[in-house]
Amino acid sequence: MTNQDNPYAGSFGGTSGQLSANMSFGESTAKPGGDLIKETTTATFQADVLVESRKQPVLVDFWAPWCGPCKQLTPILEKAVMEARGAVKLVKMNIDAHPAVAGQLGIQSIPAVIAFVNGQPVDGFMGALPESKVKEFIARVGGPSREESALVDAMAAARQMLDEGNFAEAAQIYSSILAAQPDNVDAVAGLASCLIEADELEKAREVLASLPDDKKKAAQISAVETRIALAEEVRKIGDPVALEARLQADPNDHQARFDLAQVRNAQGRREDAANELLAIMKADRSWNDDAARKQLLKFFEAWGNTDKATLVARRKLSSLLFS
Repeated sequence: MTNQDNPYAGSFGGTSGQLSANMSFGESTAKPGGDLIKETTTATFQADVLVESRKQPVLVDFWAPWCGPCKQLTPILEKAVMEARGAVKLVKMNIDAHPAVAGQLGIQSIPAVIAFVNGQPVDGFMGALPESKVKEFIARVGGPSREESALVDAMAAARQMLDEGNFAEAAQIYSSILAAQPDNVDAVAGLASCLIEADELEKAREVLASLPDDKKKAAQISAVETRIALAEEVRKIGDPVALEARLQADPNDHQARFDLAQVRNAQGRREDAANELLAIMKADRSWNDDAARKQLLKFFEAWGNTDKATLVARRKLSSLLFS
């Protein structure tokens, strides 16, 4: 998802890209080969492994040219290390040319992979493991990569901004994440939520539609779809500002208050919705064939008997009916 085809683009004015500009998710934190994967010798082992492992975990692959299983493991190991994007580094040592280190570590069969952390061997395995097991090993030793850590931080920052009502800034970060990970469900849900707040419902739907079919049923996506449906319902009912203006002009405009109750419910403001209906009942209990009480009971059914708004409003209704 590029800036050119991002459905969010242009929905808010003057957004700040300072935070998202400092975050990188799509590229490896090191260049192929030279930075993540290298050959070592007895002379360079200390710098390549012992010193480097104080910065991040280093895997040492002990191999030999005549070793068939080594030839099976090497491409699997290299691929897994590259996909880990900097969580670990891989150093390969040919034990035929450099037998001393393997001898000191007591390695008697190859392929053997030893993980070093803080200058010490901490874990390892022998034999040509399948790719899934190699990835499990790297995840156990390396933990999250720098890219994954940056992504977690970015998601947390965007979530905080969304919660604080800084929708433009949150959308900017979600867009940066989606540029690298278009199928990130949480980022899609977050960006769509920002668009809903900007009353860009169609663009919010476009963002949701960009997900693969197998991810469209995620709980986060269903929740956003519900919000879109509610927002569309609010549009049909009326503008809450206009309804409030009608009530200020005429507090006995029960239809405006009834419609405002529908809007408040659609906005998730349940207690406010109930209070509007209770106000109608207090002023005119029989208005429109007892429509306010009937609607309030429908709200109770939709919210559930244990919902806080239901419990509070039910007490108020009981007090009103039996006072």
